Amino acid sequence: MTGQPQADCLFCKIATGEVPATVVRETDTTVAFRDINPQAPTHVLVIPKAHHPDAASLAAAEPQVLADVLAEAGRVAEDEKVDRTGYRVVFNTGSGAGQTVFHAHAHVLGGRGLNWPPG
Repeated sequence: MTGQPQADCLFCKIATGEVPATVVRETDTTVAFRDINPQAPTHVLVIPKAHHPDAASLAAAEPQVLADVLAEAGRVAEDEKVDRTGYRVVFNTGSGAGQTVFHAHAHVLGGRGLNWPPG
C-alpha cells in the first residue's frame, strides 16, 4: 500500500535502519544517504520515509513530502559543497528510465561536469 512500509523494499529498510547505509542527513520525513554505486563524486539519494513507488505517486499522495525531498536535495548539495559549482537532481520513474528500486528517490549528483542531454 502506498505510504506504508513495504517488507520487500530496500529503501523502506534503509529508512527504518534495518539495512545499513551511509546516512548524510535525516529529517522527520526524509533520509539522505550515499549511493552504493556512485556516478559522480557526489551521489546521494534522498528518499521519503513513507513508501511511494515513484516521484509521480509521491507528488499525488503527499506533495509536501515531495517538497521536503527537494528541499533536502538542496541541503545535501550545500553540505557537499556542490551548490557552488552546480549539481543535478534526478528522479528516474519506471524501469525504462533506469529506476531499479521502486521507492521514490532523488539522486543528487555533482562534483564533475554533467553533460546535457543526459543519456
